[in-house]
Amino acid sequence: MNSPFAEEVKHFFMNLQDDICTAIQQKDGMAKFHEDAWAREGGGGGRTRVLQDGAIIDKGGVNWSAVYGELPKNIQKALNLSSDFFFASGVSIVMHPVNPHVPIIHMNIRYFETRKSKDSKEIQDAWFGGGIDLTPHYIVDEDAKWFHEQLKNVCDQHDGSYYSDHKKWADDYFFIKHRKETRGIGGIFFDRMKANSETSLIDLFNYVKGVGEAFAPIYTTLMSKNSSKPYGDQELEWQKIRRGRYVEFNLVYDKGTKFGLDTDGRIESILMSLPRMAGWPYDFQPEEGSKEADTLSKLVKGVNWV
Repeated sequence: MNSPFAEEVKHFFMNLQDDICTAIQQKDGMAKFHEDAWAREGGGGGRTRVLQDGAIIDKGGVNWSAVYGELPKNIQKALNLSSDFFFASGVSIVMHPVNPHVPIIHMNIRYFETRKSKDSKEIQDAWFGGGIDLTPHYIVDEDAKWFHEQLKNVCDQHDGSYYSDHKKWADDYFFIKHRKETRGIGGIFFDRMKANSETSLIDLFNYVKGVGEAFAPIYTTLMSKNSSKPYGDQELEWQKIRRGRYVEFNLVYDKGTKFGLDTDGRIESILMSLPRMAGWPYDFQPEEGSKEADTLSKLVKGVNWV
């Protein structure tokens, strides 16, 4: 049995998945989400929803899960925990668009708690994590500024330090070390946020709610603005290269991917974030002065978009 708070979080995440799928599907206007409901051996399950071959979205996924059970020893060691029972729930989203002028977007919000035993309702440890980040194939300063303004507005409603702290966290996290470049223009990222003397678990939950509810308005606006822009073979080739960088990050560095694999998660759900097509041309160098070179020059940490 889950704790009462875990149940509240679980149901919010379930409803958020419904709301986001409805908004994306309506904006795309052609394709519909296909759902796979799945169960995890050992406890819990989820709903994987994927939209493919859309008018705007080539492949997009909105996953919800709530899993629980015995906490694997390797996870206990990695997280420095002594509890035997865990509960984890979250919503994870990645959208890969058709048009290279529409950015890739990612959001994940999650809750994790531990209890000493399956039958105990007393929470031993609990935290929230998550964030939203944007990966444009072509960085447009106006869109990047607007995107970060939306995130700052959400953060400032809860804590004046959240935006600057969580933007830096995103810059540091979404960094492809072997390429020495950021995955995109960042956003906000936070992990293992716990209650303290000034901030309750409810306060953190309200912040996570704000982040989750901001996703659909932000991305549907960017879909509308950019999906009708013209493009050709050059833009499509560059899109494949940037998608390739996305694949590299998710398979090499992403903690969510690693957690899913380490807890014997559903592989199709874990790898939902990967694009259907990507490219790795050998030693590609963008032409000097090109829009591809301009984007590459901006894939650095610490850009003050707001």
